[in-house]
Amino acid sequence: MFRSIRWRIAVSYVILTLAAAALLAVRLSALVRRAHLADLENRLLSQARLVGDGLAPSLARIAPDGALDAEARRYADLLGARVTIIAADGAVLGESHEDRARMDNYLYRPEVQQALANGQGSSIRHSETVGYDMMYAAVPVYSAGRLSGFVRVALPLRQIETNVARLRQTILLTTLIAVTLAALLAVLVAERTARPVRQLTAAVERMAAGDLNVRLLPSTRDEIGTLTRAFNQMAERLRETVNTLSEEHSRLAAVLDAMADGVIITDGDGRVRLINPAAVGLLNATADGAVGQTFAAVARDHRIIELWQRCCAERLEQVEPIEIGRQGPFLQVVVTPLGAERSQACIVILQDLTRVRRLETIRRDFISNISHELRTPLAALKALVETLRDGALEDPQAAPRFLERMEAEVDALAQMVQELLELSRVESGQVPLNPMPVSVQEIVLPTVERLQPQAERAGIHLTAELASGLPMVLADVDRASQVVANLVHNAIKFTPPGGSVVVRASVEEKSLLVSVQDTGVGIAPDDLPRIFERFYKADRARSGGGTGLGLAIARHIVQAHGGRIWAESTPGCGSTFHFTLPLA
Repeated sequence: MFRSIRWRIAVSYVILTLAAAALLAVRLSALVRRAHLADLENRLLSQARLVGDGLAPSLARIAPDGALDAEARRYADLLGARVTIIAADGAVLGESHEDRARMDNYLYRPEVQQALANGQGSSIRHSETVGYDMMYAAVPVYSAGRLSGFVRVALPLRQIETNVARLRQTILLTTLIAVTLAALLAVLVAERTARPVRQLTAAVERMAAGDLNVRLLPSTRDEIGTLTRAFNQMAERLRETVNTLSEEHSRLAAVLDAMADGVIITDGDGRVRLINPAAVGLLNATADGAVGQTFAAVARDHRIIELWQRCCAERLEQVEPIEIGRQGPFLQVVVTPLGAERSQACIVILQDLTRVRRLETIRRDFISNISHELRTPLAALKALVETLRDGALEDPQAAPRFLERMEAEVDALAQMVQELLELSRVESGQVPLNPMPVSVQEIVLPTVERLQPQAERAGIHLTAELASGLPMVLADVDRASQVVANLVHNAIKFTPPGGSVVVRASVEEKSLLVSVQDTGVGIAPDDLPRIFERFYKADRARSGGGTGLGLAIARHIVQAHGGRIWAESTPGCGSTFHFTLPLA
């Protein structure tokens, strides 16, 4: 309960009010009691003087025994008090309420001694005679200037105590009423004070839960109102800051997600705090499982780990090319230190150079292949020219044969140049396509018929298995036929006698699939991904003719139609080339 500010304020007010009321009650009771006692003392002294004046003649002469008792009782009846007449030597001469014979000498009673010394005296004490507290007031009685005795008047204090008790009850009742009202007022004030605090607390909890739009309406102009307005301003600025940070985080996340390079950020303890999808793919990891793990557990390559450790130790940027596995990606790893010294906070950039390296390989192979393809006919031409120059030109039988060989080599060079020119035009998009709705029979059948004699000479069974009812395709007939011719020609060339070549067509989703299947020598798995490159020839293809450009041209023609081309092969069991054309 006392954890609440409302009850702390209310209980504090109640305790303060109760303490003040109790102190006031005790103080008032004491003051009232003293006032009553002082008033009673003055009254008793006045009565004692009155009695002394009346008894002065009787005390001056010797009165008969018992006469002063009667006087004392008479005055006691008149005053409603106990009256005692005392001689100058302290002997009791008259008593209104008790037996005088049993009384001691009263000369040394406090009130008598005070009266003897000061002219009047009073005291409060327990009376052994009557058995309760009484107030005594005594005055001396003089006759002809000579002390003749004392008159003492006494009253019990029970009435005063009763009056004081009644006053205390009244004060206690008033105190209880005041405390009750004060408690109600304290609870009300505490509630009005605590309510805005509770509202602020609830608003802060909602804000901590993520609701940055919570606001409070100031209901007062005091400190709570000022605090409420300050809270609203803080909430508005916090919302703007969070929105700005969220936008920046979104932009950063979008940039990181769109980056082709992998990005990994490690903290001072060497644990991964950020990893983008590119890095996840390059390292074959998982984004959720990588965050929070050590860098070594995520990288899993000792060369990358050693490069990162060297950067952490030297606090210098480290750059090194690393190839992961035989067929894995070729990476340029850049590790840059972050933060202070002796920290493992770094940013690791993984640049995927696999395609660049592959292009370099293709370029290098292209130069090597074209050099090889050009060197063979050029060397043959040079040899034929030198032979003719050495005298073969004068030989009527050899000269025409050498000229035919030279013409064949020139034709081979011309074909190679023509195919290079055509490939260049196809790759650059300069060859115009004239796509129109045509049937697959118009593309396949004329090509198969044209190559049928070549297949028969090679002892190969060439057929076209086209189902009826195939949909129309959107294609340039001449260019699509060129692709089919290229694939069928290669199939015939690399299929031994007695084999077969089959051309099929089927519908695949929103395109038409054309397949050329042979029972030839097949293609090695290492050569299969590169057979569509320019001038690339598998080992078995190098013994045959051709420039190595036919499949590259076919690939670009199919891609220009919006299709795709690929091959499947098992060495020694044949190959199947597939390409797709869009449906009309």
